[in-house]
Amino acid sequence: MDSTEQMYAAMPFTQVLGATAVRADRDEVRLRLEWTPERCTSGGLLHGGATLALADAAGGWAGFLNLPEGSSGTATTSSSTHFLRPVTGGAVEASARVLHAGRTAIVVVVDVTDDRGRLTARVTQSQAVL
Repeated sequence: MDSTEQMYAAMPFTQVLGATAVRADRDEVRLRLEWTPERCTSGGLLHGGATLALADAAGGWAGFLNLPEGSSGTATTSSSTHFLRPVTGGAVEASARVLHAGRTAIVVVVDVTDDRGRLTARVTQSQAVL
C-alpha cells in the first residue's frame, strides 16, 4: 500500500478532498491538492476550507507519526490559520513539521505553498495526545 492509500485508509475524508501524499515520515508530512473549479469560491479562488482541510490532514498525520510510546492518536484542540495569498490555479502542497511533541500535547506548523513555492497559508495547530 502506498502512502496515499495509507492516508485514505486512516483519514477517509482526504480521499473525498482529493489530496495525495507526497512524503510522510517523522520529520515532515507533505500532501498535495490540485486546484479545480469544484474546490473554488467566487472568482476562481481555491476555497479556504479546502486549504485548511489539507493542512489539518497533514498536521494530524505529522502528529500521529510523532506520538509518544503507548499513545493511540491525537485530536486537534486548536488551529490558527493565516491566509497570505490566493491560489487561482495549479496545486498547493501542505508541509507539516512538529514543533513540540510532549506526553500530553503536540504542536505542529503547516506551511501551504503554491506551485511556484510561494507561501499561501500558515497553520499552527495543537493536538491532544490520546
